[in-house]
Amino acid sequence: MSAIDTSRTHDGAAGLAGRIGSVFVTGFGAAPEQSASASVVIASSISRFVSNVADAIIEWNDARVTRKSLQALTDRELDDIGLTRGDIELVVRGR
Repeated sequence: MSAIDTSRTHDGAAGLAGRIGSVFVTGFGAAPEQSASASVVIASSISRFVSNVADAIIEWNDARVTRKSLQALTDRELDDIGLTRGDIELVVRGR
């Protein structure tokens, strides 16, 4: 029995660096196709989340501006447009 393992290639540090580099390129051993499709799913999920948060902020701000504008009106001005102070929240909520 030989003391030298002939099944291994002895490339030294350069061979090891190449093997480590290929692991990073392929996503820690995952196939590039799987890694790419997972990245697309994650990016899509993040994009939807950010879009939903932005939409919620826009809706909140629109409601805030509408509420502030209606509350600035006098009772007479509200009556002219067919509203009372109690209707302001209903209008802001879109009901």
